[in-house]
Amino acid sequence: MENWISGERLIQRFEEWAPKKLAYEKDKIGLLVGTLHKKVKRVMVTLDVLENVADEAADKQADLIIAHHPLIFHPLKNVRSDEGQGKIVTTCVKNDIAVYAAHTNLDIAEGGVNDMLAAQLGLKDTQILQPTYHEPLYQLVVYVPQSHAETLRQVIGDAGAGSIGNYSHCSFSVPGSGRFLPQSGANPYLGSVEKMEKADEQRIEATVPEHLLRTVVAKMIHAHPYEEPVYQAIPIQNKGKAYGLGRMGKLPEAMPFERYCRLVKEKLGIDGLRAVGPADARIRTVAVSGGDGNSLIPFAKYRGADVLISGDIYYHTAHDALLCGLNVIDAGHYIERVMKEGVKQYLTRVIKEEHSDTEVLISESVTNPFRFIV
Repeated sequence: MENWISGERLIQRFEEWAPKKLAYEKDKIGLLVGTLHKKVKRVMVTLDVLENVADEAADKQADLIIAHHPLIFHPLKNVRSDEGQGKIVTTCVKNDIAVYAAHTNLDIAEGGVNDMLAAQLGLKDTQILQPTYHEPLYQLVVYVPQSHAETLRQVIGDAGAGSIGNYSHCSFSVPGSGRFLPQSGANPYLGSVEKMEKADEQRIEATVPEHLLRTVVAKMIHAHPYEEPVYQAIPIQNKGKAYGLGRMGKLPEAMPFERYCRLVKEKLGIDGLRAVGPADARIRTVAVSGGDGNSLIPFAKYRGADVLISGDIYYHTAHDALLCGLNVIDAGHYIERVMKEGVKQYLTRVIKEEHSDTEVLISESVTNPFRFIV
């Protein structure tokens, strides 16, 4: 019997990688057309949702399209079935194809679009170019009998609590005395009903990132001997893991800008690119942003990049780059098609973990609106 994953579960697992909270505030991400309340036999991954993509999805009987660029970004004034975006929406609705978009959240996510591009370009020692989000941290505080303190520390550490830099299982403990009076109906681990009990306990503290808090607390409660463990999860000011736009890394060796432009063209598989800067400039430190990189020019310059590779650079922004001495490569927005293979690999792994027979397809439709005429 074939086992299809539900659309809700598939997207839930996808958002473990690229959660919506990473996206820019006004970004049009998430479910844009259709419903996820159904089984998904085939999911198709695409950069853009154009008419040829919708037709391809219908021909291949896909139940869900996962795209990087949102199909509906600006409000539609109408949904006509014979032209424009309305024609695309109509095709998807008629064929019961849901359309889901992961845009800036997939750019920012660890292992997302910008990390894929950095890997394709062969950059080493990569780091975030512009931090946009730090995951909140909590201080988990729990009181436990001395007899179970070591076990509980191990359990919450194994679940991810107490990870600081290159260290794991970090915690702090203070011994003390716990007092409680079991009431009628209680089944106390220590003491007797209607009799005040005093117990040697430890107060254990450990930091927990927000995305692991529910898991750590659940495992702590399961391992705790008391019927009603006393614990707190307190927000703290320390900054958690950073996420952000763009990546910056190193080339194995420096090379002239002209030569590097040709290397970028080869590695990204593009027909041409636009270059800003002198041909003999030395390039070693590279910043990359798959989409609009205009706002990242100051960050790239400040962080010491020799060149910024972007999908979109404006004319006057190119002047600004020249004035500040930053070389720029406008490789075109279509370089973000690298996400198709990356998302397929992630979904394939998820589907295997879910023991599902759902098939993952990569759209073969070309959605690049530009072509080079030499």
